[in-house]
Amino acid sequence: MAQPILEMRDITKKFPGVTALSDVNLVVHRSEIHAICGENGAGKSTLMKVLSGVHPHGSYEGEIVFEGNTVEFSNIRQSEAAGIVIIHQELALIPELSIAENIFLGNETASGGVINWDEANHRAIELLARVGLRENPLTPVKHLGIGKQQLVEIAKALSKEVKLLILDEPTAALNDDDSQHLLDLLKGLQGRGITSIMISHKLNEIARVADQITIIRDGKTIETLDVTAGDVDEDRIIRGMVGRDLEHRFPDHTPDIGGVMFEIRDWTVMHPLDHHREVIRKANLNVRAGEIVGIAGLMGAGRTELARSIFGRSYGSRNEGTLILNGKELTLSTVTAAIEAGIAYVSEDRKGLGLNLLDDIKTSISSAALGKLVKGLTVDERKEVLVAEGYRKSLNIKAPSVTVGVSKLSGGNQQKVVLSKWMYTDPQLLILDEPTRGIDVGAKFEIYGIIQELARTGRGVLVISSELPELLGLCDRIYTLAEGVVTREFDRSEATQESLMRYMTVDAR
Repeated sequence: MAQPILEMRDITKKFPGVTALSDVNLVVHRSEIHAICGENGAGKSTLMKVLSGVHPHGSYEGEIVFEGNTVEFSNIRQSEAAGIVIIHQELALIPELSIAENIFLGNETASGGVINWDEANHRAIELLARVGLRENPLTPVKHLGIGKQQLVEIAKALSKEVKLLILDEPTAALNDDDSQHLLDLLKGLQGRGITSIMISHKLNEIARVADQITIIRDGKTIETLDVTAGDVDEDRIIRGMVGRDLEHRFPDHTPDIGGVMFEIRDWTVMHPLDHHREVIRKANLNVRAGEIVGIAGLMGAGRTELARSIFGRSYGSRNEGTLILNGKELTLSTVTAAIEAGIAYVSEDRKGLGLNLLDDIKTSISSAALGKLVKGLTVDERKEVLVAEGYRKSLNIKAPSVTVGVSKLSGGNQQKVVLSKWMYTDPQLLILDEPTRGIDVGAKFEIYGIIQELARTGRGVLVISSELPELLGLCDRIYTLAEGVVTREFDRSEATQESLMRYMTVDAR
């Protein structure tokens, strides 16, 4: 067999009080797509930061061999100069700059200190063509969707003569079409001799495109699976990730459903900028006490817009229709009014809208119901710690204390902090928008259990998810949404992926 393009030998990386990686080994062969799998916090991203120089040589133990030579990167510029480029989950693009400016940022085509923009734009067109993106290179990045921004990041990597491309959760925020395009692009780059390392929680995608899969658990290498040899499916990958079989992806749950507690009637939402455009049109749905209700729809169907418009009119220029909670008609003109009425909303963007990444766990948990902790003119800090500790233990938030910054937590634990924040407001209706996006199967199982426990206490739960198996496994009823219109209501017993998709794609207008 030919010499590997990359070998990472006995990599150990320690942070104060924590061993993130312990004697991890990774072998990647030239021109292959190599996937790295593991639960949140297993050490996947840390390993890639070691490789790319984000964690410089000297801050870890072990050896990195790239193209047959031992390398000691002190920073990310050195790794990029060697041909290793990493694309992080949070894209490193500047929204106000153009596509071309972003592609060549820090790598400008200059002569005598003057940037040659004609050459930069011409090269940008060639690079965009290689990734299948038909956009004017002068277009500001802020006008592109997430899928196209991912392609700009890959074009940026190609401009640096990339040999080894690392992608951290590249399809986490993409719809099915954009995900498929990105995976096809990786296969195309493979055909041109570019090696890729892909970190992803979407096991079906990994099983489809990867040649090899290395599984990391608790900071240690567990095994490397040869996908090309066959007999590697999602269940086999899960067994390696969590150390056991997950015969059931969802906890056992017997619902105890009461009467209708929440209702929306003839709910219409107008676009925030185009006041004549209906984003949601005459939607009707209800949630009963103790019930988990799902909303299924394609990207752009209006799922998040519907949820945010309910939550204190945080979306839309004008809303019409009726909201009823526990028999009382609501007038919710602000988010504060929604919280006080007993409605909570967990955003799909936990880092942008759900958390302040500068805060610690206790501050994050108390932030939506701070009034409960006021003592005189100040916050009762002792009580705040006790409340946060209670949620840390009951939701199994993996952190040594509640004074740890939320930015240091894995995605699954960050999501538990967000859930804790809204649970502390004691809501009657909890709206969850993509509650398990970017979270591994083990953490998903825990969050499903939390959602079911909330329903068991008599609350109503409304779940929005792009993953149809998740809705089918979790929800008691499911509504389909297409082009802003509720097209069908399904009982759990009659819903299938095919029937949901049929009503998610109808011409509703």
